[in-house]
Amino acid sequence: MDMPIDMQHQAMGYDRTATMFSPEGHLLQVEYAEKTVRLGSSSIGMVCSDGVFILADRRVEDRLIVPDSSTKVHEIDNHIISSVAGITSDARVLIEKAQILAQKHKVTYDSPVEPELIVKEISNIKQQFTHYGGARPFGVSLMMAGVNGKKAELFTSDVTGNYFAYLANAIGENDDQIKEKLREKYKENMAIKQGVKLALEIFKELQGEKFDIKRFELGIIEIENPKLKKYESEEIEKI
Repeated sequence: MDMPIDMQHQAMGYDRTATMFSPEGHLLQVEYAEKTVRLGSSSIGMVCSDGVFILADRRVEDRLIVPDSSTKVHEIDNHIISSVAGITSDARVLIEKAQILAQKHKVTYDSPVEPELIVKEISNIKQQFTHYGGARPFGVSLMMAGVNGKKAELFTSDVTGNYFAYLANAIGENDDQIKEKLREKYKENMAIKQGVKLALEIFKELQGEKFDIKRFELGIIEIENPKLKKYESEEIEKI
């Protein structure tokens, strides 16, 4: 009786290191890390006509946890924000690295860093952990949004260290379903208020009875005033 492919891989050790390719050309530890990301809480990012925003589900359901201690939208610099999906402790290391890179650039060049430079450096770090032995990959997808001059930008870096620029994107739980709805309903000329409304509608449709505005955190950066504005819970409804 032939063994299933997954069992063959385990028996032959292809899933025991991030640096060993399976006969089918897969890095199994990296693929396992990608599955971890899809178990993480969701975030939606969107480039709009007047700026860019990230709406993140904090997914804090335990009433004993102080909600403010579970931050999903992180400030990298005045004009750059980020959210993550996956292992939060892994994400913290990368977020702190990104913050240091932004500050070093400001001190060295006396100018704000471009969002793509930050996401590129973080992606390089993530790639290294798929290339060298003795360490596992970062179990994190990272979404980064910011303003570069008069242009709003959105990037997403996956587990492998690849990154792309997006007009709208989602990471975390149900990301495929969210992306499908974004492809149907997103329009490039949307204002931030319209985009936030669309993102909330998508979350409400997917979460059903579990939807609660108190679970969400919103970070906005406007083109005309590129500084982070952060909203939580009921504050989001006022927008």
